[in-house]
This record gives sequence, C-alpha cells and structure tokens, in this order.
Amino acid sequence: MKIRVLGCAGALAAGYRTTSFLLDDDVLIDAGSGVAELTVDAMVEVDHILVTHSHLDHVLAIGLLADTVQRRRAQAGRPQSRYTHCPKRCKHYARTCSTV
Repeated sequence: MKIRVLGCAGALAAGYRTTSFLLDDDVLIDAGSGVAELTVDAMVEVDHILVTHSHLDHVLAIGLLADTVQRRRAQAGRPQSRYTHCPKRCKHYARTCSTV
C-alpha cells in the first residue's frame, strides 16, 4: 500500500494545497485542492473517493476532477462514474456528486 500526500493545509495560499491523499493509484482520500498535484493521466486512474467530511477543503476538487477526466475515461473504456464514499452525515453531498 502506498499513500501519497497531495495536500494537507486547511486553507489556500502559495505553496499550500488542501487535504487530499492518493492511496495506491486509484483511491483518493478527500479531494481538496491537492488533487491538482496529479497529472491528468493519474486523475483518470481514480475510481474511488473517500470523503471524511463535507468541509470545502476536503471536497473542493470533486467536480473539477470529473470535468477534467470525463472524456479520457471514456476513451480508455473506464466507467464515467467514480464511487464516492462518505459518512452518513454527508450522504446528500455524495448523491449530488454521484455522476462524478
């Protein structure tokens, strides 16, 4: 198992990215602005997003990630949807992002 820290700051500033971790090559733990540390090819490989809670610094990049890789995932024969997993308290948010 390999964990890569993409971002761990609580706010945006030069040189800082908000919370995101890449587990192996296909699981994101949170999707803050740290997702921008990934190449587009690496983003295409993400199949699961684990959201710890629905604060903006943990979910900011979910929609942008989907927009960035949609065409590439289709060309690669990968499913358009990613599985978003989250605590019960933010299920509404996960449903809103279910096409991500």
